Amino acid sequence: MASNLLKGKKGLIFGALNERSIAWKVAKRAVAEGAEIVLTNTAVSIRMGTIDELAKKCNTIVIPADATNVADLEQLIDRTMEHFGGRFDFMLHSIGMSPNVRKGRTYDDLDYDYLAKTLDVSAISFHKAIQTVRRKDALNEWGSIVALSYIAAQRTLYGYNDMADAKALLESIARSFGYIYGREKHVRINTVSQSPTPTTAGEGVLGMADLMEFAESMSPLGNATAEDCADYVLTLFSDYTRKVTMQNLYHDGGFSSMGMSRRAMRTYEKGLRFEDVHQNQYLTDEK
Repeated sequence: MASNLLKGKKGLIFGALNERSIAWKVAKRAVAEGAEIVLTNTAVSIRMGTIDELAKKCNTIVIPADATNVADLEQLIDRTMEHFGGRFDFMLHSIGMSPNVRKGRTYDDLDYDYLAKTLDVSAISFHKAIQTVRRKDALNEWGSIVALSYIAAQRTLYGYNDMADAKALLESIARSFGYIYGREKHVRINTVSQSPTPTTAGEGVLGMADLMEFAESMSPLGNATAEDCADYVLTLFSDYTRKVTMQNLYHDGGFSSMGMSRRAMRTYEKGLRFEDVHQNQYLTDEK
């Protein structure tokens, strides 16, 4: 049920591609809670996705922009402020892409040009976006900036590849710029470390289905869905979290605090028993 949590607020949302995108869910929920928004993505993503449908549902516009290109970002912020008639209140960075993941290059066999692209798209674009809105004084005082992260920034998850490095950098940018922007304009900057989520971008991660199943078995509350994530992000855009900044906030059903769950342990034990049976059968056959 909507409660006008964001009534009177205006925001810019990066990264909505289609209905599976977390940014898509955030956009719909933000409008339902009373906000006005502007949507942005790259020109090619706009052509490939269905963001124009979302814009119609949200009664807004889509402004094409490459978040790695400062000139594009400057034009984006100018047009966004023109649309709103002034400053806005929140910004979501929901951007991530790894050519190494897409091309099946493992972490011990990275293409370094691909790695540079991964870092630029998935993390440095966050710095560029923040720097641009700050220089243009585009955010209202007590504004909020959120980027989506993942626990691979802190822990090794093999299939996440060089995206883990990008997420670690993303979180560092939130802390470093959070101090500067918070001191100057009380703008808060946080990252949300979300459960593994079956988005279009996530599909390319090696073993994503198994990763989701494992996280589900470990998390006492189960995996957080894209809809759950949208609800959480909205609280960070709201006035109820004015003193929350420079944080990486886990939104993962408790997964990040777990060591071993009983459910995961039972699965592990079943696997061991299965291996023992087959090993014994092998030895019997050999005899």
